[in-house]
Amino acid sequence: MSDSASGVVTAPISVSMRRQLGETELRVSPIALGGNVFGWTVGDDDAWQILDRFVALGGNFIDTADSYAGGRSEILIGNWLRNRGGRSNLVIGTKIGKSADNPGLSADSINQAVNASLMRLGVTEIDVLYLHRDDTSVPFEETLLAADELINAGKVRALGASDHTANRLIEARVMAGQLGIRPLAALQCRYNLMHRNQFEGDVARVARAQNLAVMARFALDGGFLTGKYRSRDDLGEQTTTGFDSRVVDRESHLDRRGMRVLGALDRVAAEHEVEAAAVALAWLLSKPDVVAPVTSATRPEHVDPLIQAGHLSLTRAQVALLDDVTS
Repeated sequence: MSDSASGVVTAPISVSMRRQLGETELRVSPIALGGNVFGWTVGDDDAWQILDRFVALGGNFIDTADSYAGGRSEILIGNWLRNRGGRSNLVIGTKIGKSADNPGLSADSINQAVNASLMRLGVTEIDVLYLHRDDTSVPFEETLLAADELINAGKVRALGASDHTANRLIEARVMAGQLGIRPLAALQCRYNLMHRNQFEGDVARVARAQNLAVMARFALDGGFLTGKYRSRDDLGEQTTTGFDSRVVDRESHLDRRGMRVLGALDRVAAEHEVEAAAVALAWLLSKPDVVAPVTSATRPEHVDPLIQAGHLSLTRAQVALLDDVTS
């Protein structure tokens, strides 16, 4: 298969290239397709083509949330699943805690949110359920027990956290042991070449110690790491980048550091004859904690460089170059 933008042949991700998700039995493609643009900047027809392309190229990990486009993202993915079939070959992750209908992480909210997500997705089981936020207004014990009950009921297979601190991850593991419930299996955290501090350090050490599967969210930093935004003249399309959907202050990246990062990406991309996006994702995949970066696409052809990242092995020198320009 060929990426029409660059002419580079895109080889599908093979089953043997899938990675184990923490201590679960789930095995996922090294890239997770984010559904945050579905139902918002991407309509049904385009989303179906993007999902088709992702699966055709061996992707099997789809990420969404009950709050994305007010639940429309889950509905769109669910309609696609019903039409295309093949649910057993896919790993579906969704996040709860931020929706207007079921906010927070009380036991009642969790149960209602999960049942609603199951209906929108048209599935009987969510493979990975993430706590989309750390709801400190609810006893952590209540949240974790409610989630474990859903696992026992066969509605959820594994539990993950999203943007939790290192201390809260430790607390969750200790509490799981005390309560005799399943521990967290995964962690989503904003992590990319432009934003390293939130994850690297204490959170990374705890994730490694607990064998958490790390899913780097906003892996292309709202499209900046594709190389699309290089001057203020490029900033007009603030929400229509082909990769990711986070509206970031891209103008703040148009400094010496940002240009150094893009220059390094260009250099490595030229050496491998791929796009900068593939290199940025491959850098994340070179990190021992990262199982699958999460990133989105707004057109089918944008899927190809995402998949190419799964095949791309950066040299030590290339990783060191990217580390140095972003440190």
